[in-house]
Amino acid sequence: MKIIKNIEEIRNTTKELRASGKSIGMVPTMGCLHEGHKSLIDKAVANNDIVVVSIFVNPTQFGPDEDYDKYPRDLKADASLCESAGVDYVFAPEAEQMYPDGYSTFVVPSEKMTDIMCGKSRPGHFRGVCTVLTKLFTIVGPTRAYFGEKDIQQLAIVKRMVKDFNLPLEIIGCPIVREEDGLAKSSRNMYLSPKEREAATILRKSLLSAKDMVKCGEKSPEKIYNKVIEVIKSEELARVDYVELVDFDTFDRIDTLAETNLIAIAVYIGNTRLIDNIVINR
Repeated sequence: MKIIKNIEEIRNTTKELRASGKSIGMVPTMGCLHEGHKSLIDKAVANNDIVVVSIFVNPTQFGPDEDYDKYPRDLKADASLCESAGVDYVFAPEAEQMYPDGYSTFVVPSEKMTDIMCGKSRPGHFRGVCTVLTKLFTIVGPTRAYFGEKDIQQLAIVKRMVKDFNLPLEIIGCPIVREEDGLAKSSRNMYLSPKEREAATILRKSLLSAKDMVKCGEKSPEKIYNKVIEVIKSEELARVDYVELVDFDTFDRIDTLAETNLIAIAVYIGNTRLIDNIVINR
């Protein structure tokens, strides 16, 4: 495995690989890799000749009061996980390369997909995500790129962006990887104290309560929404950022249950913001 930090080097490397007929799987990450990332890497390794993992803590997707400066960074550990998983190249550029002085061009997704959920709570976040991914896709030129379904809004927006821009790659969504107690794996879980870590299981419990309601015949989105809020608030360390119940195919808020429904939540456990979601069929 080779670690590449220079844009031109990774661009020339992947250009030669494509010319030789190799398929390239890419897993874009911000590092601090865990089993959730590894599941994406495993899928990419299984489906492609060459795998590139990008490790870049992207400053443009963080708000002014968010955790960019303290976001965990450990390239040595990340590279070790990548190498053991069969990755061929790690692309780890510096921010100054990706955003040189005078940088002023951004990719802005539609308001319809960003005025709810994480887009509403984190203004400008998806502008930063779409901008950096457009740059990474242009630099690396992957055949396929892999994203976790935990960041379900991001996955939907990236799929839309790739379709709208006619980018020559396939976006693959991969299932959420969870701890034994149901908490979705996340780099931010390491911020939690032992007491907060136990409290964080309330996210999964609230989503399963909604699933149980639908299974028992409940058809009112309002009642389902209120139940999720109630369960989250039963945990004293939890503070609701948002709960959204939308049509999974369109991301439109719904007055009646759709065929396939997405319940997405963001919850603060202490000072740590965690997200999760569940898809429920009517």
